[in-house]
Amino acid sequence: MIAVSVRAATVRIALLNGDILSEYAIWNLGSRDAVGDVYTARIIARAPAMAGSFLDIGGETGFLPDSAGAAGLTEGAYLTVRITRAAQSGKGPRLAAVPEPPEQKTGLIRRGPGPLLELAGRFPAAPIVIDDHALMATLRPALEGRMTYKAASFDAILEDEIAGLAEPSAALPHGAVMHIATTPALTAIDIDAGAATAEAGIKPQSQLALNTALIPEITRQILLRNLSGAILVDFAGMKSAARVKLQPALTAALARDPLKPRLLGFSHLGFAEIARPRIRPPLHEMLKP
Repeated sequence: MIAVSVRAATVRIALLNGDILSEYAIWNLGSRDAVGDVYTARIIARAPAMAGSFLDIGGETGFLPDSAGAAGLTEGAYLTVRITRAAQSGKGPRLAAVPEPPEQKTGLIRRGPGPLLELAGRFPAAPIVIDDHALMATLRPALEGRMTYKAASFDAILEDEIAGLAEPSAALPHGAVMHIATTPALTAIDIDAGAATAEAGIKPQSQLALNTALIPEITRQILLRNLSGAILVDFAGMKSAARVKLQPALTAALARDPLKPRLLGFSHLGFAEIARPRIRPPLHEMLKP
């Protein structure tokens, strides 16, 4: 089921698998993230050192990599582009060329689907409950027959879990906790085993079993919070050389993420290095006042 709750211009979207929150997104109607929007753009500066070009899309500057269509183009050229990554962390949107003629001036041609329609497209059999008649009317051409009005689309338990996503820590099974520190360059996750390792002299095989059991919830929290880019995970207790044994379980858990993050390996310090695509801003950026 997809539950949708509207508060002023903010639309909160939750994908539920039974009672389990599987995905979460915020859709700001007053300030769209623009992913999927199509624009007429003009190249304003080539950047050979960055293997791309900066483009004016009508009041905003985006970056078009050579690999996404900028190769061979010159300053002043007009073309049609799609936003593939929202502006975030102080950087403008990332663009990709679209094979259709540009219009006469720079600016928006058409809007992208937005996170709700994208989620509905990935789960075509999922019923959608919404607590706002006006939004239902707007979405009716695309979602006719799938939407149901419910005055409280988010129950109290779901509200509590979503509120917890704003915190820099999350409870894990067996009394463990993950602490999350974000920077513009990367996200660091520290796993504190807490009560799970209270017993002195915990054996290496027990440490392996514990960390393996924590992995599904760690990756779920990464998905729910939309943590992206470079992610470092410091697992609990295990010696650095032994942590490679976590690779099969971590790779399998990451494969269930729709953005298909990659486990790059483990550093000499024992950190799991994960690269997760940056598409929309992470939740902590969207929640900033």
